[in-house]
Amino acid sequence: MHLPILLLISADSNTKPLLEQALDGRRATILTAATSEEGLRLLKEQADLALIVCDESQGRIASQVVLSQARRIDHNLPVIILGTDGSAKAAVEALHRGATDYLAQPVTTKDLQTSIHKVHLFEATEPSAQKQRSSAFDQIVSQSPQMTLLKRLATEVAQTDATVLITGESGTGKELFAHGIHASSPRSKGPFVALNCAGIPEQLLESELFGYQRGAFTDAKQAKIGRFQQAEGGTLFLDEIGEMSASAQAKLLRVLETRQVDPLGDTRSIHVNIRVIAATNEDLPAQIKAGRFRLDLYYRLNVYQLRIPPLRERPEDIEPILISFLEAARRDHGCRIKGITPAALTILQAHDWPGNVRELHNVVEGLTITCKDEMIQPDHLPASVRSSGSEESNGEVEKMSLLAFGLSAQEMEKKLLKEALERAGGNISEASRLLKITRNTLRYRMAKYHL
Repeated sequence: MHLPILLLISADSNTKPLLEQALDGRRATILTAATSEEGLRLLKEQADLALIVCDESQGRIASQVVLSQARRIDHNLPVIILGTDGSAKAAVEALHRGATDYLAQPVTTKDLQTSIHKVHLFEATEPSAQKQRSSAFDQIVSQSPQMTLLKRLATEVAQTDATVLITGESGTGKELFAHGIHASSPRSKGPFVALNCAGIPEQLLESELFGYQRGAFTDAKQAKIGRFQQAEGGTLFLDEIGEMSASAQAKLLRVLETRQVDPLGDTRSIHVNIRVIAATNEDLPAQIKAGRFRLDLYYRLNVYQLRIPPLRERPEDIEPILISFLEAARRDHGCRIKGITPAALTILQAHDWPGNVRELHNVVEGLTITCKDEMIQPDHLPASVRSSGSEESNGEVEKMSLLAFGLSAQEMEKKLLKEALERAGGNISEASRLLKITRNTLRYRMAKYHL
């Protein structure tokens, strides 16, 4: 049987015995290099490395060079960094650069053993395990570079236990990413528990999160465990975290700091072993400035942030997403549509998609009813989608004719928006009527120019 080959880059003679202990008696070939230069040479010469363990004894720059070279040679080659900086920031930076894990020194045998276990180095079922990890994000259909990078970053952070904050507009797929992170993580066999903080009345949110004892309040006929305890050993996903009340924010902060929950009416604290993923479509820094969100809680949640770009920033994803929706429609209820014409696709790609993927799904649902042809034509599309594209093109022509006034298209657009808003007294509906655009389009352009 072919033994896995490990490359250890460390000037510390004690690191190899530590690595051997972490292997727990399992056989492997360990190549050692005392300098990063020697390590880079072995990395280039050895074609079938299974793992690199690199410490930062020669400085962080040297380990970054090793990591960068490893990524060029084999993007999937696991690299564990034994870092000299124990801060969360250093760990996040290493993960952003492509490290599989970051262990702050001094490293224990158990720490290294756990990290090696994450890369499934000795599992006979490694191909299927790798397939399972890679397929966790397969349901998120995309082909844009932004989403490709985002999936890679999400896969990497999944291997850690870091708290993740997922930001993005409504309908971009934040919960899908949360599910993917959980499914790709060492906690995948544990429960995935989700809670929409905006969907529960404020007075009930705390009891849902932390649970309660019998008699804690009038209707507490029997004890109930909260979502934190339900997620034991797994992941708790808190959606719309920006809608959480000030009281619940304070209690959530304490749980994140102590990993203990206090059920209502209980005098004892209960330890919880969970990973927290939060999501929001709110601008949390703006909420903090307005006094509606705690700065210290934001720091606790924002250990690692993933921003999901809106659909209008990645129009190349519209076609594959639409095709996937059509395939599901054919499978589920025999939809006859097979594809879309280039002209119709151009209209879709010019639309702002304020509802993002959710809005596109609704459009496809409507097309499965109204379109009787095999290919989607422009006149099959909803009027709201067709008009937004024509408004965009008509607007550009109008702006071009105004260049004689010495204003750029962007300056003129901003001027028109401000004038319409002033005439409408700040009323969004009236301003959108004056401009002959939808309210969502107006809101998008207001945000674009910080109006």
